[in-house]
Amino acid sequence: MTTAEQNLADDKMRAEIAKLLAETKQINVNTFLAPALAAAGLMGATAALVKLFFT
Repeated sequence: MTTAEQNLADDKMRAEIAKLLAETKQINVNTFLAPALAAAGLMGATAALVKLFFT
């Protein structure tokens, strides 16, 4: 394998690693954000119902 081929292989590997890291970050954000938004929505709906029926 020539130096140019090795450099190309290294660049491809770095690009793949960067892509995987970006995808992992997106998955981590979605894993945290989705339940947090669902909980906030549930709390808001509960507060609206309580206010509607008890005020």
